[in-house]
Amino acid sequence: MSLTTIRKVIASALLLLASSAVWAETFVFTAIPDEDETKLIERFRGVADYLSEQLDVEVRYIPVKSYAAAVSAFRNNQVQLAWFGGLSGVQARRLVPGSEALAQGVEDQAFQTYFIANTSTGIAPAQDLKELTDSLRGKTFTFGSKGSTSGRLMPEFFLRQAFGTSPEDVFDRVGFSGNHTRTLRLVEAGTYQVGALNFQVWQKELEDGNIDESAVRVIWQTPPYPDYQWTIRGDVDQRFGEGFKAKVRQALLDLDDPELLKSFPRSGFVPASNDDYEPIRETAEAIGILD
Repeated sequence: MSLTTIRKVIASALLLLASSAVWAETFVFTAIPDEDETKLIERFRGVADYLSEQLDVEVRYIPVKSYAAAVSAFRNNQVQLAWFGGLSGVQARRLVPGSEALAQGVEDQAFQTYFIANTSTGIAPAQDLKELTDSLRGKTFTFGSKGSTSGRLMPEFFLRQAFGTSPEDVFDRVGFSGNHTRTLRLVEAGTYQVGALNFQVWQKELEDGNIDESAVRVIWQTPPYPDYQWTIRGDVDQRFGEGFKAKVRQALLDLDDPELLKSFPRSGFVPASNDDYEPIRETAEAIGILD
């Protein structure tokens, strides 16, 4: 074998090795902890298995303890993809230039927050939040996580709109439960008299028979707004190969496993863009959550 042939063989081997190294990397994603951790782990391990099969790379889900931790993991490139809420997605994309919202749930195009009250308060459901101002004033109130779109940002926006002041000036005590499921349990138990949680969690818990309707009820529903989405870092093609971002988007749009979709719960995923979340950014800036 000539020296030239040997060099060509070595060059080809090195090229193949480099290519294999790119595709051997693990693609890692996370999600905001908006529900009980056990539910999230079960849901996203299923998503990891699905994505691994579709993308032909190893895919791993890592749980985080807070919304801020999810944003930090994305910023630090510990994860390349995340299931964010509207606000956390806006925050993450501001910190990582070139990152992009890929897909949202069908229901996320017109998401809602439910205001719920312990039935001992006697507060009756209303169509307009302004009809409840007298009933709500002086009560105790819990949001979800401080970084939640449906559990904090939008309910605070509508409260400020109705009362003309901050929630701390309206309620006797304001808390942050940490997630939507916990908000439901705290209001159901009477620990807080009123709370705000995303409508999907309420509907799923109701469907599963996990709500004592004699103890807690929905008293108001917000107007619709854009919320959850899958956001990906802009440098994934450089790390995992040309066209990888497009493959991830398509895999998410093609996800049709009934059990996986039910666990979100979503009926499917549709394309999303950063522009879809401009209303969230503007709202967050308006009430001082974003600079």
